[in-house]
Amino acid sequence: MTHATKNIVWVLLLVAGALGAAFIAWRVPDQPVSALRAKWAPPPSQFIAVRGMQVHLRDEGPRDDPVPIVLLHGTGASLHTWDGWTRQLTRERRVIRFDLPGFGLTGPSPEGVYTIESYVDTVLALADTLGVQRFIVAGNSLGGYVAWATAVLHPQRVDQLILIDAAGYPFQSQSIPLAFRIARTPVLNVLMRDVLPRSVVESSLRNVYGDPSRVSPDLVDRYFDLATRAGNRAALVARFDQTTPGSLAERVSEIQVPTLILWGGKDRLIPLEFGARFAREIHGSRLVVFDALGHVPHEEDPVRTVAAVLPFIDDGR
Repeated sequence: MTHATKNIVWVLLLVAGALGAAFIAWRVPDQPVSALRAKWAPPPSQFIAVRGMQVHLRDEGPRDDPVPIVLLHGTGASLHTWDGWTRQLTRERRVIRFDLPGFGLTGPSPEGVYTIESYVDTVLALADTLGVQRFIVAGNSLGGYVAWATAVLHPQRVDQLILIDAAGYPFQSQSIPLAFRIARTPVLNVLMRDVLPRSVVESSLRNVYGDPSRVSPDLVDRYFDLATRAGNRAALVARFDQTTPGSLAERVSEIQVPTLILWGGKDRLIPLEFGARFAREIHGSRLVVFDALGHVPHEEDPVRTVAAVLPFIDDGR
């Protein structure tokens, strides 16, 4: 073996050792739901059987509200993203929020199906289980996509629609969170099932906030913990493969229900131009822009954003 060859071998061994050490240091095994419930599912959380899953749900507010508000979170989030809105809305309205399949404590779909139609079916199955016939539906990002798809496919069930930085149109991001880029990258997305540095979660959150200083250690803890719920990381990869903008985007203009559109002016994941497009294509809709906020304005500043929602839902009564 020549001197040069020996050097190459040593370099390869050092690289392999470094990668092995990094894998050990950053390895985060899946956590069972039982290990996460005490911290992330105290009362009023409950788990109900829907489509073969134990769906993590919070159902709060006046029980006699004939048209409850259903809140749908975005990719990587959970029902906790609506904490601020719920504190305000439940003073007068019944509010139902839950972890979508593949996220939070609900965990993966038993069939591994994450199409937009399957998400819509889950919303309706949950509403049926709770005895809710008509509802106001609000959603952020992926949840916004599910919300407007519900209004397109089942308009008889939707009373009002609220879209917050909603997905569903083909779009070009100005900046993509690191965790999303990894989940979309072959090989890396396989490693992600075992390796998840907390810094990746923090970087991704800071990316979607208009003011990254609002991202607290507690917020990072929540997203990090729930990302490691058993099966969620594999589900995230499948979600990106299956839930893509498709033919339903051509049907947005069919939406007839009263619609409010909220958008963060600093959203770099789904830029404001797509909020304007929803406003153009949904007849009679209204667009409200929060210039200083990012992709999750309801979480970043719940007080300001819910203030725009209250008169809208009051008008629907």
